[in-house]
Amino acid sequence: MSPAAAAAAEGERRRAAGEKFFGAEADRIARLCHRMAERFARGGRLVAFGAGPVARSDARHVAVEFVHPVIVGKRALPALGLTAEGGLVAAQVELLIEPDDIALAFGSDPETVVALSVARERGCLTLADARVGAEWEFVAEEDDPFVAQELVETLYHVLWELVHVFFDHRGLLEGRTQRPMHDTGASSFLYPFFAEQEDDLESVVADVRASVLAKSEEISALREATLREGGGVLHAAAAALRARFEAGGRVLALGNGGSATDAMDAVADLRSPPVGMTPRPAIDLCEDPGILTAIANDVGVESVFARQVIAHGRGSDALLAFSTSGGSQNVLRALEEARRRGLLTIAFVGYDGGQIFAGGLADHVVVTRSEHIPRIQEAQASGWHVLRTLVETVSAHP
Repeated sequence: MSPAAAAAAEGERRRAAGEKFFGAEADRIARLCHRMAERFARGGRLVAFGAGPVARSDARHVAVEFVHPVIVGKRALPALGLTAEGGLVAAQVELLIEPDDIALAFGSDPETVVALSVARERGCLTLADARVGAEWEFVAEEDDPFVAQELVETLYHVLWELVHVFFDHRGLLEGRTQRPMHDTGASSFLYPFFAEQEDDLESVVADVRASVLAKSEEISALREATLREGGGVLHAAAAALRARFEAGGRVLALGNGGSATDAMDAVADLRSPPVGMTPRPAIDLCEDPGILTAIANDVGVESVFARQVIAHGRGSDALLAFSTSGGSQNVLRALEEARRRGLLTIAFVGYDGGQIFAGGLADHVVVTRSEHIPRIQEAQASGWHVLRTLVETVSAHP
């Protein structure tokens, strides 16, 4: 099978998994959005947590999406990510969780199970991606852990996108104490109680359910397109990366915001891969806030990654960059510095590829052709997971 055909098959497999998962869960997802909106309206926060390396990236990713919305018109909602670098996760949850909060657990390790139990006893709304005793459990029954994680990422993006729908129907939010949550536009003074008197919850849930299914179809199509069009690039990048590993090289990974958590996940997949894969050396250039804030404060945000490439980069290494726009200056500078030092460069980009693709600033560029940032990130996750799998199967010396 050709690299393009193999990548296309991976896209089809993911489409089937998405149809199965979201087809079964769309109604529950819609109703959970309603319950989450009620918690936020009462002053609650989303507290995401997990103890393992992959769970850490998901907890960080969901927190940044809620706090820093990337879609115009969405509110900034309070969210925290609690992970193992802060100590025992259960101890952190015990100290910080509050009764009106939403507790989101990633993973099924004992520490996470204890943390979830603490949250539930505290009165929180609890949800999880595993069977760990949460009120709302969404388990992707997939043999491939990469595909399962991709479904979960889409799930929490969809929750973030659609919880906002219920803020526009504030009369449906039981127990709300914060007023107003929203208004009815410029004429709201004429209808001060309009949004307070709604009672047709089922029609709103039906609309949200339909939106869940539409978003699932959208990401399935985008994953398929990304993998089909990028199949040859992914295969070539995997062979080049395998050669670097065999020469003693490492991966330096980077990105901004949600893309920083994608870099974090890539490093977790390399260092602590699924069973059967070889652990590979990798460094997360987004990981150390001391380094990031020192460079940003003293030199400028544009240099936060390039300075680290200067410090860590060796000619046998590879730079892995995630960027939805393909034009972030700190990413561009890091790629330029990496190329000057002889590093292999691989980039996952959105939109039309931006400056990275147009300028040929990376050796291998995988483009996800979309302008919708959550969908771009989800398709990039699939692209990276396919590349990571290929690293273990391709020959470095064809």
